[in-house]
Amino acid sequence: MSWEIIYKATEYIAEEIGVALKRSAFSPNIRERMDHSIAIVDPMGRIVAQAEHIPVHLGSFYIGVRNLMRYLDEEKIELDEGDVILSNDPYIVGTHLNDVMMFSPVYYEGRLVAYIASKAHYVDVGGPVPASLNPNARTIFEEGMIIPPVKIVRRGEMNKEILNIILSNFKTPDYALGDINAQIAAGYVGRQRIRELFDRYKNVHEAWERAIEYSRRIVEIEYERWPSGVYEAEDYIDWRDRLFRIKLSLKISGKEIEADYDGTDPQVDQPINAVLGVTFSATSFAIRCALAKDVPVNHGFYSTINLKAPLGTIVNPVKPAPVGAGNLETSDRIADVVFLALSKALPDKIPAASSGTMMNLMIGGVYKGRYWSYYETIGGGTGARPYKDGVSGVHVNMTNTLNTPIEIAEREYPIMFTRYRIREGSGGRGRFRGGDGIIRSLKVNASATLSIMATRFRTRPWGLAGGEPGQSAKVTIIRSGGTAQEITSETVYLEAGDEVIIETPGGGGYGSLE
Repeated sequence: MSWEIIYKATEYIAEEIGVALKRSAFSPNIRERMDHSIAIVDPMGRIVAQAEHIPVHLGSFYIGVRNLMRYLDEEKIELDEGDVILSNDPYIVGTHLNDVMMFSPVYYEGRLVAYIASKAHYVDVGGPVPASLNPNARTIFEEGMIIPPVKIVRRGEMNKEILNIILSNFKTPDYALGDINAQIAAGYVGRQRIRELFDRYKNVHEAWERAIEYSRRIVEIEYERWPSGVYEAEDYIDWRDRLFRIKLSLKISGKEIEADYDGTDPQVDQPINAVLGVTFSATSFAIRCALAKDVPVNHGFYSTINLKAPLGTIVNPVKPAPVGAGNLETSDRIADVVFLALSKALPDKIPAASSGTMMNLMIGGVYKGRYWSYYETIGGGTGARPYKDGVSGVHVNMTNTLNTPIEIAEREYPIMFTRYRIREGSGGRGRFRGGDGIIRSLKVNASATLSIMATRFRTRPWGLAGGEPGQSAKVTIIRSGGTAQEITSETVYLEAGDEVIIETPGGGGYGSLE
């Protein structure tokens, strides 16, 4: 039997797990926005197949699964049939606290044949602010509840003691319970499908090995076509009144790429630090986008990238540095830096910078006696391409979520949307124009707490080959009394009737107008 058939079946299993999670999740962030990701892992901990979900999640599995398996080994935690491990510790599973990872073994005829790894962004995991993304955090302890790897399910039975601890600390326990059950159930679907795969084919592991070898070889052939050399680039995270540098030396040398972030600024007591899983994810994402071939994204591809991120920097911090925005914002800037370096190696093949921010909006409070948390990211414009304009009003780079339908948001939360349209003229000019950003605004129907996590307020998405940069981000609060207040990444309090107007950046332009 051809290995391709078995490998494609494995990819579709990953997709089906994602569908099961989406359809059974309770929170709109997972159910409507599809803020989740799935990976199939072999017994050695290598990524075999992934669903086409969230870029910042997918690459992080390469680091997170390795860290998790090392932790289980060191703690002498054995996984029996029916066990499910749960953790959200970013310094282990590789993103930020909101991304709850579950990891479960798959046994077939008494032997371990695979693991299933899933990540889902829970709308609230505790901490002092709605949606658990705290712009003012100085340590990770101010971002939410840290859950080390624990068995949420033991041999098929829910661990109610652990569950009760979680639900007592997450501020929206109804959503959390529904999403936990959905994630566990989706893993059950995956285990059933993988067993069926082993029932049907006797050479599954051999096929997976061939798929990993094929991916690595195809990527190596592509690298050999790229010009060897060292290509440098830098860009900045603008966080409130400061700029933090991300510096990259990208070395292309035949069959592998070395990404060296030496010279990047030290970690800070602000939430822009990106754990190693995020840095690897953003780096691998940009490199994958530059490949001309359709490459299976598995261990074969990931193993061609040699990452050097100095410990104690904003791209590889030491615990307990806060990391909430590192996953959301610094990830996008890392991708920008890699694209910029690649534009020097591959001229006329790399687009200008996209909006460069996920523009994270978090609102919540107590309404009619119950706590509520609302979270969404808002798209922007993509950078113009060497041959075509950019795309307007889409999620770009490290996020791949859908928007939250206005009807769903207004039904479930005390908010009312007042505007949702393209921010015309926000894309950078050039021979090809950058895509435009979005204007999205809403009013709150009750007092609430608002937090914004975003960048590109002071910097602008860069153009290429003489193209102009896109417009920067802007967030304005119109108070019910008529006064206007412009904010950046911070937490403010809203009264009923206050309106929040968000304007996201457009992408950079490509080519001179002359």
